[in-house]
Amino acid sequence: MAENRMVACNLTLEEIGTLAETLEKNNLERIKIKNGDCEIVLEAKRKCPPPPHHPPMMPPMGAPVMQPAMSAAPSAAPETAPAAKESIPEGNIVKSPIVGTFYSAPSPDKAPFVKVGDSVKKGDVIMIIESMKLMNEIQSDFDGTVAEILVNNGDSVEFDQPIMVIK
Repeated sequence: MAENRMVACNLTLEEIGTLAETLEKNNLERIKIKNGDCEIVLEAKRKCPPPPHHPPMMPPMGAPVMQPAMSAAPSAAPETAPAAKESIPEGNIVKSPIVGTFYSAPSPDKAPFVKVGDSVKKGDVIMIIESMKLMNEIQSDFDGTVAEILVNNGDSVEFDQPIMVIK
């Protein structure tokens, strides 16, 4: 009769039940018992709930980043666009191709790519727009002379915002 009560690894069904209760009571994930070639693994199935916590955490992290950009864009664009259009002299307007930070020079200790009065040719690098920690060199689409630079070094710029005038 003792043979019928032995289940595995010299453990009875009652002993395995006790191990399962211990697993549950102590909030353990897993119990593994190995005796020679015999092995018993008891696992709790409560590991599934934590992964759903990770996806909800990711959007809130991304959402605050997007919301200030979104909320800043509508308030900044209407205020700057009409004022900027009135003060922009005639000529070829270079606009920001992306949202980011305007830099007039390749690094703080270097000279600016262009200054007012400088001649530029189509394809010359005239500024950098940093977006998502990437430095994007912006090239001129026009030949001419820089008539005006409409933003300051380090200013945030919006997509399609006038940055420079080339005559």
